[in-house]
Amino acid sequence: MVNTESQPNSGTNPLAMDVQRVYVFGGLLLIAAGMLFGDIFAMFILHPNNARIGEAMFAASQLVPEGDVDGIMAHFGAIGGFLENRGTKVDAHSHAIHVGYIALLLAILQPWAFLSSGTRKFCAWLFTICAFLLPVSIFMIHYVGLAYSPWAFIGWASVLADLTGGLLALVMFIQLWGLWQGRDGNTSALTDRFGSGGEGASKVLLLGGCLLLACGFLYGVGYAAWLQSGTAVAELDILKPMVEHAAASQQDLLAQDFANYGNYQMYKAINVAAHTHINEMGILLLLLSFVQGLIAYGEAARRRWAMAAAIGAVFLPVGILLEIPYGFVGSVIADTAGFVVIISLLAMLKGLFAQSGSAGGQS
Repeated sequence: MVNTESQPNSGTNPLAMDVQRVYVFGGLLLIAAGMLFGDIFAMFILHPNNARIGEAMFAASQLVPEGDVDGIMAHFGAIGGFLENRGTKVDAHSHAIHVGYIALLLAILQPWAFLSSGTRKFCAWLFTICAFLLPVSIFMIHYVGLAYSPWAFIGWASVLADLTGGLLALVMFIQLWGLWQGRDGNTSALTDRFGSGGEGASKVLLLGGCLLLACGFLYGVGYAAWLQSGTAVAELDILKPMVEHAAASQQDLLAQDFANYGNYQMYKAINVAAHTHINEMGILLLLLSFVQGLIAYGEAARRRWAMAAAIGAVFLPVGILLEIPYGFVGSVIADTAGFVVIISLLAMLKGLFAQSGSAGGQS
């Protein structure tokens, strides 16, 4: 696995550049696909699914005065299916983006991984293939279920998700071993070649990433302090009158309770999503800043796409927050900003292909 003679000793060795391209290509494509899926999921699945959950909860509350336990449990069973449907979609979306981040990170770390050429390529392709299979298998969990499974507690989609996750962990352990073995190695020439070009674009991305992460941390601190301050409405304060009014068949008050609970869940979900997206977009910009040297554009084009990515990354969480006072308008801003980031990533992918072609197949 470890081979000291395989380490590049000059800037003319294209080995690590080819391996880095595999990681960067997979990472950019995964992040773009994950973000696109997130936009589609939010528009066409998340909101209708939330409405079905609210309808099922309201229908179950109507049966409380009658003591219809079977009917109530049937509605809660339907709610469980809606939650699983939403949960697998959210997990598929987040896993695609997060393994994309890890792929970019592995590309950045390759100059310091003291591994043989065969091990480098094996790890790059295994990671990329498993990184694509993982979110797909998570997405299929809700639809495959336990069909044709020899086990009563886990289905084939879950098995595939666990298997690909285990293989991704194996790649990470191999990379960790290579980093440990190469902790004293000389990789200056390789590092120079990896980081050549794109300095202006990298600075834009670094500044945008650091700004977003700083804002994300401050936002998280402020939101957590507000929740702990005692001024925020507690979920139990909404659920308690809901149960009381359901038992007393006070339909008008019960409807208002459900409206209050829906607003509470919306406010909570938007704040969590905004906080998460601020940090995730910051991490994305930081990672993109380190791979600009692999993108075959002129400095002006690199900077232009970097600016587009940074602007979209900033307005995505802003649009999410604007959903609280402005509803659909905020959603449009968030979705548009997300598409701007996706287009920027696809443009960088195109530049990566151009760089691969200019390398003349030197693998």
